[in-house]
Amino acid sequence: MSNCMLFTLTPWYADIVNYLVTSRIPECWIKNYRDRFFHLVKFFVLDGPYLFKYCFDQVFKRCIPDQGARSVLSFCHDQACAKHFSGKKTAAKVLQCGFYWPTFFKDAFEYCKSCSRYQQLGRISRRDMMPLNPISVVEVFDVWGIDFMKPFPSFFGNGYILLTVDYVSK
Repeated sequence: MSNCMLFTLTPWYADIVNYLVTSRIPECWIKNYRDRFFHLVKFFVLDGPYLFKYCFDQVFKRCIPDQGARSVLSFCHDQACAKHFSGKKTAAKVLQCGFYWPTFFKDAFEYCKSCSRYQQLGRISRRDMMPLNPISVVEVFDVWGIDFMKPFPSFFGNGYILLTVDYVSK
């Protein structure tokens, strides 16, 4: 959202804060813009000097200006665990940290594209990954094999052999 002026140095949420404080909007806005603004402003709350947005995950996130977005992205991508996450994971980290600005998904992807260390790490596609096979943990006498062999010449009245094997201990 922006004022009627062409270029301003105000943060993206200036109109929202002005409306929440004064309950007035600029008169030069057209009807469609006003309707969209009133639909969006329902999700914002002003608490002291900070503006919060009620997000889809039912958590209030602190709104930050575009100038502060770079430092938040730097923290979430470079410094938090120093993993150089992908754009999707970096955006998720921003949400986990409790921050919001309208273009954080796009900004996270752009920031990751410009990170030289992330580009050097590369990506392994699922096609190149080795399949994971579960390791089954079994105890002695958990797995048995039984064989029944017949007929043999009678020896002491026995003509059959029953063979049982524990596969763990052999």
